Amino acid sequence: MNIYVSSLSYNTTSESLQELFAEYGEVTSANVIIDRETGRSRGFAFVEMPNDEEAQNAIAKLNETEFEGKTINVTVARPRTERSNSGYNNRGGNSGGFNRRRY
Repeated sequence: MNIYVSSLSYNTTSESLQELFAEYGEVTSANVIIDRETGRSRGFAFVEMPNDEEAQNAIAKLNETEFEGKTINVTVARPRTERSNSGYNNRGGNSGGFNRRRY
């Protein structure tokens, strides 16, 4: 099961997150998402646990608990959706959404 963890401390590492979840069962991977430009954590992560029962237990026990100085949110990760390239804010390319006709 893929688990989404948010409200993480910017100092949280993938290793420390894996250790936290390993208390509840086998962890396949723990991946803190890093900002490409700054190299700093974006404050959220994904944890993969192969056993659904252990994963559900981890979610129930860890959601809204303190970890490394922050109250974390732990939920089942939603499937990734495709991003649209149809223009600015999906408005079809009209940057601002207003009519530019002259009156």
